Formats: sequence, C-alpha cells, structure tokens
Amino acid sequence: MQKKIGKQALVYNWLRDYIEENRFSISNKLPSENALSRRMNVSRDTVRSAMNTLEEEGLIYRIQGSGSFFNKAVAVYDNEKRPGMSRKIGVILQGQDPDANKELLAGIRSVLDEKTTDIRIYFTNNRFSNERACLHEVMHNNFDGFIIDGVKASIVNPNLDCYHNILGKNIPIIFYNNYYKELRCSKVTNNDISCADGLISRLADYGHKKILGLFLADNYQSTEKFCGYVKALYKYGCTFDDDYVKWCVSSSAYKESFEKEITKFIKSRPECTAIVCCNYMLLKMVQKVLSNMGKEVPKDYSLVCFDYSNEDWKESGITCSVYQGKVMGVEVSKRLLKMIENKDFMRRDYSCILEPFIHEGNSIGKVRIQR
Repeated sequence: MQKKIGKQALVYNWLRDYIEENRFSISNKLPSENALSRRMNVSRDTVRSAMNTLEEEGLIYRIQGSGSFFNKAVAVYDNEKRPGMSRKIGVILQGQDPDANKELLAGIRSVLDEKTTDIRIYFTNNRFSNERACLHEVMHNNFDGFIIDGVKASIVNPNLDCYHNILGKNIPIIFYNNYYKELRCSKVTNNDISCADGLISRLADYGHKKILGLFLADNYQSTEKFCGYVKALYKYGCTFDDDYVKWCVSSSAYKESFEKEITKFIKSRPECTAIVCCNYMLLKMVQKVLSNMGKEVPKDYSLVCFDYSNEDWKESGITCSVYQGKVMGVEVSKRLLKMIENKDFMRRDYSCILEPFIHEGNSIGKVRIQR
C-alpha cells in the first residue's frame, strides 16, 4: 500500500495504519466518523470519502446502527512487501500502554529508515491467542527480523513452537521488556533490581518501614521488580510481609472493577505509610483510589512508581523511574540490524540492560506517626 496525499488521503492512511496495528485485536470496530473528524480536524464528508475508498477495496464494511468494521480476513493477509523496501521488520507489542508504545516506536523509527524498511506493527493485547495469530502469519511472509514484547512472560508460553520455527529459519528475534527464558534470544531490558533499590531507599530515608506493593503476576518484568522490592526492603531495614503485596493479572488489572480491590487492599493495611506501583497505569488507578478515599499524597501516603510512561513525568510530582521507551526502541533496532547482518547471530548475545533514570518528585513525605 503506497501512501496517498491530501486530506482524504490523511484519513485513508491513518485508517490503513489503524487496521494493520489492530488486525489481531479482539475488536475490529473502527472509530466513528465523528470521532475521526474531531481527531484529524477534517470534515465528516472527508472521512466518509476515505471510508468509501476502503469499502471499495474490501477492507471495511458498515452495519447500519452499529458502525464501521474492518475485514479481518483481508487485513490479516495483506502481507506484500511495500514497493521500494529493502527489508521487512515485525514489531509485536502488548499494546496496553499507548504512551509507552509511542515512545518505543519513535525510537525504532529513528533507527529504521521508513523509506527503506517496511515496519509491520502488531498488538497482542497481552493474549496468547493473539500472539499465536501474529506469529502464525509472520512465519510465512518473508520477514527479516522481529522486535517483540513477550505475552504473560512469567507463565510457561504455549507458543514456543512458533518461535522455534522462526529461529529455525535463521530469522533474528530480539525481545524488549518481557522475554521467554526458554528461548536463547537477545533482549533489551531495564535494571529493575537497581530501580527498586533506588525507589525503596528513598522511602526508607524518610522513615517508611511498612510499604505496600502492587505487581502483575503474569508479567516477567513485574516479577523482577517484585524481587528488587523485596531485596531492597531487607537491605534498608523495612518490613517484608506477603500481606503487603497485591498481585493481579494483566487482563483485570486495568479495569474499573479492580479499583474496589485496591481500595480494600489499602484499607486492610492501615499501618502502611507508602505504596509502590509496578507501572504507570497502576499508579493512575492508585491515585484515583486515594483521592476517592480522601487521602493526600504525600500527607497521608507516600507514593512511588516504576516505569512512568507519560511525558508529563516532570510535572507529575511523582518520584519514579522514567520509562526510557525511545532509548529502548533505539537499542533494540540497532541490535536487530547487527543480527540481520550477522547470519551466525545465534552464536552471539546482543543483549543489554538499561540503567534506571529516577526522577525526584515531591510524592514522598516523612513518616509522622506509626499507624
């Protein structure tokens, strides 16, 4: 698909990219004409014209009273390498944090020239079935390499056979954030042990001894953060108690219903004075819960966060490790290119570990009383 120009083409190209990126999502519904008109600052007639073109191509269909949908059968098999491209790279993302994805893709695109590299983006929504659908497609469509964030990587993966198939064709794979220990693949990860040490040490310096933690049980990166949290608690003389940890799974952690569980969890441990969140999305949920409880940060609770992925980290006031998505995107891309050049890439390790960047906010206060 070659890019078109003009306002109608702007909408057309945006929708083509949207369809490609969401071809393995659970839903295949497109944004409404009104939503697209507002988002792209064009008229509804312009949006409708672009959608008419897509309908003529068989990529979308309309259901009166329900909206517009893209045709998954067509979208999944649109795999021809785009004209003028010298290589084809697959990027498989979890897709749950749009801010983190945006930064990562910016880093990837700063290294992989889009004039010569056909970058195909897929979202798994952190589901094994979606991951398998992605891998099943890419195994047979002449990709030169893959950048992947693993699905539920702390659990035994049922799709390892697909990965072995890809590696058996001598196609390089590099993971970022979450990877599968069963595969001997290169990876770019964060030093989450060091990061946890930095966050807990700051809480301990202000007298916090009993610290709540929220972690994802099915996320390998989150379990690394948990290990760092425990090590740091012992190191700085804080209390580790299993009841101070709230485990959740990715499929339910970001739903509104989970707010009730967090509220109950915090209220059940009134002796605790600080909270550690394993990512930005859980942080936002905890902030909402505390506000609903009438609690203030840092007056009532001190609050810190791993991987703050929104660009407002300076203004947020949260003491956090800043998610280095663009840096990670640059690193995985550079290393993947070296792996593509080296046909014997399996004999070398192209991995690297990124050291944390911790922003000092104002979300940590001194412990005034022992609850």
